Amino acid sequence: MKRIEAIIRPEAVEVLRQQLEKVGYPGIMVSEIKGHGKQRGVSHQFRGTEYKEYFLSKTKIELIVPDSQVKKLVEAITEVCRSGAVGDGKIFITTVDDAVRIRTGESGDAALS
Repeated sequence: MKRIEAIIRPEAVEVLRQQLEKVGYPGIMVSEIKGHGKQRGVSHQFRGTEYKEYFLSKTKIELIVPDSQVKKLVEAITEVCRSGAVGDGKIFITTVDDAVRIRTGESGDAALS
């Protein structure tokens, strides 16, 4: 099993949810987060005064999926969230040792479906 964590622009969440629904996924977790990458925030101007916003609003999407689904889900996320501009986000893929469905006690891939 793998955990796919995608840090994306908040405005892409609904379109991404629809795309993931089309390609199939077992479940999704969504968190509103703040942070910055290499750009270290953005500068704004308000009434002639410039100020810097260091922590930008982002959304973190997490999916725990069988190994066989990783490629198609990463492609779906990339396709929907890529604008070509700085700040499109990142995708992290890590190994999950096990999962257990509390209600039934099922574990492994069976706990995901």
